[in-house]
Amino acid sequence: MSVVQPLLGLQEIDSRIREMQQEIRDIPQRQAQEQERLKGAREALERAQAEMKSAQLRVNEAELEVQARREKIQGLKKNQVLLKTNKEFQIYNLEIAKLEGEIDNHEARQVAAMDGLIPVKHRLAEAEAKLKEEQEVVDSYVDELNGRLAAVNEALAAVEAERAEAVKGVDPKALLYYERLRTKRWPVVVTLQQDGVCNGCHLVQPPSVGQMVRRKQGLVPCQMCGRILYGIE
Repeated sequence: MSVVQPLLGLQEIDSRIREMQQEIRDIPQRQAQEQERLKGAREALERAQAEMKSAQLRVNEAELEVQARREKIQGLKKNQVLLKTNKEFQIYNLEIAKLEGEIDNHEARQVAAMDGLIPVKHRLAEAEAKLKEEQEVVDSYVDELNGRLAAVNEALAAVEAERAEAVKGVDPKALLYYERLRTKRWPVVVTLQQDGVCNGCHLVQPPSVGQMVRRKQGLVPCQMCGRILYGIE
């Protein structure tokens, strides 16, 4: 049996390992991309929450203004009973009337602010529902990817065990050369085309290289890229 045949078998196993390792690297990136999909929905919710906070603040401010003036009116009325002149009494009445007018204005502001709160609450509810809906979709897909990751890791362990057995059938010197080269070139073992072109770097080889490949004279490297060449039967 040619020294290249066991290497071809090993390379096929390594191809599967590389694909699995790449998928394992890709899955966290795909999960991160899915989480990124939620960014827009989160930002929309944050805007709605900020709008809600601002709208509620306007309601509260108007309510506090009304409450402060009512308390002031109560204090003025309490003090009115202690007044000694009609002039002082009239001054208090004018101040009370002024405060009551201010109360009317602030109550009108409060009503307007409460009316404005209704559509803001609606937008907030919509933003919360949208984020919840998208979160459920993303969580489902992330869980699916986690399941896939576990399956690929399990399959990878089995293929790595298969590789450990395959290595035993490879010539030690050929294996050493293969292992050194596979960190720099992939694939390592490639065909030499009938026109003498290396199927790895696509450069023409000297006629002597073609002769050695046809005669299966051990490992025959490409004169340019160093890949192991073999002939098509």
